[in-house]
Amino acid sequence: MDHHYADINGIRMHYVTHGAGEPILFIHGFPEYWGVWKKQMNDLGKDYFVIAPDMRGYNLTSKPKEVEAYHIRHLVEDLRCLLEHLGIKKTNIVSQDWGALVGWSFVLRQPEYVRRFVTINITHPALFDRELRENPRQQLAAQYMLVFQTPNAEGQIMGDDYAWARQAVLNDARAHGAILSEDDMAEWVSAWKQPGSVTGGLNYYRAAKMGPPDHQGHVGGSNLTEGLRPDQLVVNKPVLFIHAEQDTYLLPDGQRGLREFVPQISIQRLAEATHWATLEKPKEISQLVRNFLNTTT
Repeated sequence: MDHHYADINGIRMHYVTHGAGEPILFIHGFPEYWGVWKKQMNDLGKDYFVIAPDMRGYNLTSKPKEVEAYHIRHLVEDLRCLLEHLGIKKTNIVSQDWGALVGWSFVLRQPEYVRRFVTINITHPALFDRELRENPRQQLAAQYMLVFQTPNAEGQIMGDDYAWARQAVLNDARAHGAILSEDDMAEWVSAWKQPGSVTGGLNYYRAAKMGPPDHQGHVGGSNLTEGLRPDQLVVNKPVLFIHAEQDTYLLPDGQRGLREFVPQISIQRLAEATHWATLEKPKEISQLVRNFLNTTT
């Protein structure tokens, strides 16, 4: 694994590369960092050039203070500039959680850069907005998004030496089969402890105005598709949707209508995986990605 920095789009982005060949860009979610993809990078790096950045606001990448700096247009432009920095004209993308919302947004806004797209658990942003606005089950599952946008969110996550984050992410993943060494755990906590990192991650929710109805005027949804024409919402690329069936945050209801937005959609299901499928089922995910990238259609 090789570590690098790129001065792009007004920030300094830390990213890790491995292997050689056709590129795969990995995009992490919240509250993660590039290392959530380590096992997939080791595996797929045997045949591909794999790239995993710390996203804006996370770990060793710059953390702008203004909430507006985390608007989706900046997150998409970060990735476009990183690819330009690397001299990559077209890439495959593998993404999950908030990383998948950025990944979808990149595909919608910069389709010429994308060969194939893999999303883990996150549906198309227009469908996710629908679920947040209209589906009581998803609204209940997404109440945490409203908490994340309050001024107290940082304290709740960082309190008692990051007890919430340790339990909600690392211990939960381990309970469902993730193999994380003490060194792995320490590296995760170190990423959270980078000054401003927790606020940076929370600012994704704040800038997107994402969540269920707050009964204070916000009807639910996000601003992720603002400025896009209806025809721009259709993805004319091969897309693999990996659904972890035990994810309690992101419900399968959001998959209804996917084919209307993504004619070339494939769906694979992991019956025993939770929201942290990347950590729990690394071999299975690597194989699903490898099979998908090797198909000829």
